Amino acid sequence: MSLAQLFPYSVWECWWLAPVALIFDLWLGDPDLPWRHPVCAVGNLLDALEAPARRFMLAGGPEAERARGRLAGAATLAVLAALTGLAVWALVSLPVFGWLLALYLAWAGLAMGSLLRTGREVLRRVENYDEPEARSALSWLVSRDTSSMDRPLMRKTLADTLSENLTDAFMAPFFWLLVGGPVALWCYKAVSTTDSMWGYVTDKWRWLGWAGARCDDALAFIPARLSACAAWLADRCAAALARLCGGREGPGWFARAGRLSRWSGRWSGHWSGHWSGRWPGLGVVARQAAGMPSPNSGWSMAACAWLCGARMGGPSVYFGTLTPKPWLGPEPSEAAPWDHARLLALCELLRYSALCGGLAVWLCAIVAGTSYR
Repeated sequence: MSLAQLFPYSVWECWWLAPVALIFDLWLGDPDLPWRHPVCAVGNLLDALEAPARRFMLAGGPEAERARGRLAGAATLAVLAALTGLAVWALVSLPVFGWLLALYLAWAGLAMGSLLRTGREVLRRVENYDEPEARSALSWLVSRDTSSMDRPLMRKTLADTLSENLTDAFMAPFFWLLVGGPVALWCYKAVSTTDSMWGYVTDKWRWLGWAGARCDDALAFIPARLSACAAWLADRCAAALARLCGGREGPGWFARAGRLSRWSGRWSGHWSGHWSGRWPGLGVVARQAAGMPSPNSGWSMAACAWLCGARMGGPSVYFGTLTPKPWLGPEPSEAAPWDHARLLALCELLRYSALCGGLAVWLCAIVAGTSYR
């Protein structure tokens, strides 16, 4: 079987699928259809595999728990990814309807549009609801402890999770969609789901979740770096739009760029503000990102922190344990606080990072595939 048969609808075999899925995701969010999202099926399958994996881990006694737990987690991950990939391959290989299912699965595998929609709703509640209700809304998106957060910390935490998900919700699945079509995308989603559900350093998941966390780190390594580049590209494209409008860079220039055409305003829903920070250079972003516990999360966070002129990261509480993390972005004396307008501007930065960065990576893949042939 050739690679094209094993991974149908990759960018080199089907040039239109990835950009159409990208536009659908940013414009419409997750497909709103009578059945549940496909990622729910992946999560349910992982839940079903937990019991046999845990039995195997515990069967050798406490002294063997580490080795057997890691082995059980790796085997579970392999089974989950294989079954997910096989199911997607069978669906997109169907005659007549295969291309339509491929489009649906590509669209459903991207999550930036729905993330931004949820992020705006959480922001609305953080700004307008009582603090207990605001903390509850924030917990929709974050796994850290929100029980003692005040509003400034809630805003900063929302900024953290939105910018981190430029990689997790968009660039990583989009990258694997380009490389291997919906099959590769959903194999990645199986790994990402395992990391999301099991990848915690707690007594319950420390060993079973090890393989999922390490595999997710490996598969998102390149996309995380591309996410930082995408944020820089969005900033440069917006600056070019501002110059076309006769404006100049500085506070408000992004809003002026939004007046370039009516369709751009309809695309974003509204131009809510501007990001007023600066790009410090990829070297600074890389040095700050290297201090994060994850090899990937800091790249998009540092890039967005600098471009928005506010800080991200810092020590955070997960499951009752304080996790040390470095601060990302400008120095405290240069940083602005996260407020409503700045968070809306971050949402616009993320939207256009996905749009500009996704299309740029797609074009590079097209050119690379053409040159290879």
